[in-house]
Amino acid sequence: MSEEIILQTRALSKVYRDFWGRQKVRALKGLDLEVRRGEVFGLLGPNGSGKTTTIKLLLGLLFPTEGEALVFGKPASDVAKNERLGYLPEESYLYRFLTADETLDFYGRLFDMPSDVRRQRIDELIEMVGLQKARKRQLQEYSKGMTRRIGLAQALINDPELIMLDEPTSGLDPIGTREMKDMILRLKDEGKTIVMCSHLLADVQDVCDRIAILHQGELKELGRVDELLKVADVTQIRAKNLSVDCQRELRDVISRHHGELVSLDNPTTTLEELFLEIVRDSEARPGRRAGVK
Repeated sequence: MSEEIILQTRALSKVYRDFWGRQKVRALKGLDLEVRRGEVFGLLGPNGSGKTTTIKLLLGLLFPTEGEALVFGKPASDVAKNERLGYLPEESYLYRFLTADETLDFYGRLFDMPSDVRRQRIDELIEMVGLQKARKRQLQEYSKGMTRRIGLAQALINDPELIMLDEPTSGLDPIGTREMKDMILRLKDEGKTIVMCSHLLADVQDVCDRIAILHQGELKELGRVDELLKVADVTQIRAKNLSVDCQRELRDVISRHHGELVSLDNPTTTLEELFLEIVRDSEARPGRRAGVK
């Protein structure tokens, strides 16, 4: 296994059985994947496609029916790997009566971190996830977005090389979603390897280098996001301040070369960007009404 390959699955399959040992659900079928050092890799698919099962197999929380999963070149069942990885589950199972500081201190102790290192790491993570003002509040008082933030901090307490995120933006509003994606990109810039699974297309498109698309437990597509989204038979032209005569000439050139003009109009932004722009502008200029520049 190459040093550049952090995670690998070979013909990985998982069958859930009932009490009598009869096949109930075939959650994963012969999955072959490789995740390289320093990339953000996305597992994409609808609910029930096998994403969470794959994550749990890689963590060693489940045992495969067939095939194998390797993490850092060793079987996923090897618990020694856990010191080098972090995990954010879809639902964070944290102690509700602890504060953010106490929560991170508890998980830091599980990794036998010295008290001074633990204290410094807690301060860094609290600042990173933006919970400075709520660090002394009990988690039972947290909103869903705040709970996801402290969950991410918990997953990073041991400064892991590999981070696994299961639906990291689940339940977040558009601002919280954007901030979570920014934190993922920041972790990538720090050299971390990130595997995230989601059924939200925009989240995967914004942060992932490569993706695997699963459906009904089978791998349907694998590759770089930019390459998978590229439409090979369409050429896009973007320009500013074109006169009407220039646009007419462009149409004539395309027609003369037997091309088909699909569109020549103004580009559009996304609803997410529009929403965030409105919110940011509202915070900068409180009281301004919509439509007033």
